[in-house]
Amino acid sequence: MSLPMKRMEKPLAVVLFSGGMDSSVVLAMAADEGFEIHAITISYGQRHRVELDSARKSAQAIGVKRHVFIDLDSTPFAGSALTCEDVKVPRGPRPPGADPIPPTYVPARNTVFLSLALAYAESSGARDIFIGVSSVDYSGYPDCRPEFLTSFEETANLGTRSADGGKRFRILAPLIGMTKGETVTAGIRLGVDFGLTHSCYDPGPAGEPCEQCEACQLRRRGFEEAGIEDPIACKEKAALL
Repeated sequence: MSLPMKRMEKPLAVVLFSGGMDSSVVLAMAADEGFEIHAITISYGQRHRVELDSARKSAQAIGVKRHVFIDLDSTPFAGSALTCEDVKVPRGPRPPGADPIPPTYVPARNTVFLSLALAYAESSGARDIFIGVSSVDYSGYPDCRPEFLTSFEETANLGTRSADGGKRFRILAPLIGMTKGETVTAGIRLGVDFGLTHSCYDPGPAGEPCEQCEACQLRRRGFEEAGIEDPIACKEKAALL
């Protein structure tokens, strides 16, 4: 008489998930690696709140175990073009001599987000935290640099009871050295529905992309480099016919 096989539990991972192109690919990567996914989506007063709905749809399509939405007071993030209506989102190429860190930088955003993900991970028993940042094709934000992520991982393992007990945390950024084209290619391989994602920093009333902000430019470059037509652009073309 054979004994029933014990079911192996999947390791739990926390994924910071905005509903954008990059975080959707990271979510799919984590799932492909065999993790049980708990996705965290954060509302922080961003003007492109349409991404929250994109996050909900993409998480359902990929099949996360749990999707947590966190609402933050936007006051600490004031001064960014993404959170303040008085600050315009730049459009078009950056002019010569412009500040290397654009006005779309949100004060300490990834530090805050990773801290929330760390708290959730420790309380839920997860040890792996995924974040969809890149230091290749990006806007120059200092909290997207590998050095920052390495430093935060060290902080996580110096300041938590779990790490004191030998259960160390990992901050995983699988896109950190990838171009946008490589990210798109990886997403296609993993079956990501890019038509559900949102990238634009300054969308129109119906959530349509402006096609001129830096996020839109980076997204367009990614699909061009991958030799694939963006499904959102396809929808827009179809709507005009």
